[in-house]
Amino acid sequence: MASLRETTNLSTADTQFSDAELPHEVRDRSIGDIIGELRNLSAADVERILAHQRERGIRFGEAAVSLGLASNDDVLYALAQQFHYPYEPEARRKLSAELVALSQPFSVQAEALRAMRSQIIMRMGLEGEARRALAVVSPESGDGKTYLSANLAIGLAQLGGRTLLIDADMRGPRQHQLFHLSNKAGLSGILSGRQESKVIQPVADVPSLFVLPVGITPPNPLELIERPAFGLLIRELCGKFDHVVVDTPAAQYGADATVIASRCGSALVVARKNRSRVRALQDLVGTLADGPSKLAGVILNEF
Repeated sequence: MASLRETTNLSTADTQFSDAELPHEVRDRSIGDIIGELRNLSAADVERILAHQRERGIRFGEAAVSLGLASNDDVLYALAQQFHYPYEPEARRKLSAELVALSQPFSVQAEALRAMRSQIIMRMGLEGEARRALAVVSPESGDGKTYLSANLAIGLAQLGGRTLLIDADMRGPRQHQLFHLSNKAGLSGILSGRQESKVIQPVADVPSLFVLPVGITPPNPLELIERPAFGLLIRELCGKFDHVVVDTPAAQYGADATVIASRCGSALVVARKNRSRVRALQDLVGTLADGPSKLAGVILNEF
């Protein structure tokens, strides 16, 4: 069998995920330092906050909020930085609002995503089993598959493990848009045998998260993922990352999702409340059950 490198022209140097190149964790700093940097506070501002803190006997963050020199969101961001928890505050928010695990990590949606993450880890992290990638699939477009796969990848990265999100939806890719990444090169080029560099891109606000976008949208997506190169690529990347999450096209567009799931080894099915058709969902789950991939679960998306 041909090696991955021979088949896809993907080298370790191209992926840029060696230990030396990974972003370093934020150094331990006081909340005052973090808020001061975030809000560009002057020395006089900091002295006002400290005086108010001493006078009221409260924390620095509470004093800053009380004086109108910081917001509650700023304090949450500072706490998240101290505990090395990736969080994008409103004042510095650059990525899509759909990434609630990053922009609203204390919301009801984010808590539901964390509960789902815990269930997936318990079902997939069995000792002695080979590491598998997780394909996120759905019966129809609009079920929330891209939203869920992106936020799940963020949630896994927030645990500290190196996480790769692969956009394998070569019919309607969106992950590069959510994370504001370049889509000039990616999965389609690798599977076509083109020599491309820097196809795996780090997400600046999440030190442990990387994204492999689609690249150029190909005319033959199903044929590309059915080639041996795709399965070899998935196995190679599972050895390089702690978690690999794969976004897929909706099943209504063809067999792409089930083929991808079979190469990944496990699948998570997403359906949208009051929208997904029961028959389409049953057909997809039945097809996956007849294949080699392990069904990690079925999620009813209420958001």
